[in-house]
Amino acid sequence: MDTTVAAPAPTASASTALRHLYLVRFVFAAVWAALLFTSAHDLGTLGTTLLVIYPLFDMACAVVDARAAKADGGPVRGLYANIALSALTTAGLAAAASSGIPAVLRVWGAWAITAGLVQLIVGVLRRSMGGQWPMIASGAISTLAGSSFIAQAGKDNASLSTLAGYAFLGGVFFLVSALRLNRTARH
Repeated sequence: MDTTVAAPAPTASASTALRHLYLVRFVFAAVWAALLFTSAHDLGTLGTTLLVIYPLFDMACAVVDARAAKADGGPVRGLYANIALSALTTAGLAAAASSGIPAVLRVWGAWAITAGLVQLIVGVLRRSMGGQWPMIASGAISTLAGSSFIAQAGKDNASLSTLAGYAFLGGVFFLVSALRLNRTARH
């Protein structure tokens, strides 16, 4: 992935589209986290379904984001990488769910690390757009959180509640970024 090329200056429509996408991602993350928290100690039907839906939703958002970025001449390589990572994670989580919570935490942790790095790179490339510092921070935090999920998988009484907290915090970063994009667009 070539990260040395600066992205062209984004258009106002690109900022608006990204702001709307970030708001949708915040709402989804908040609802998803609340639902997962209620089933955090069990990998029943609800928990497994939620685990598989999250990377599918992330993949769909990355597709929407990539289309808008491509039309605007923005960075898309990282978004394509995110699409691939989310697709692999969906399959990985579906398989891991039958092995238990520790396996799920390991797959989720690996995804958090790799997707966090991609988010950090895309945020850096979009700096000129404004409102990207929360995305850069979120990417960095995601890589650290992924390591903690993998470590947690080896402990007794592993739970999915940390994933709910992680998703909610990620949603908050999307909300802050959307608000900052709104502020940047007005100036």
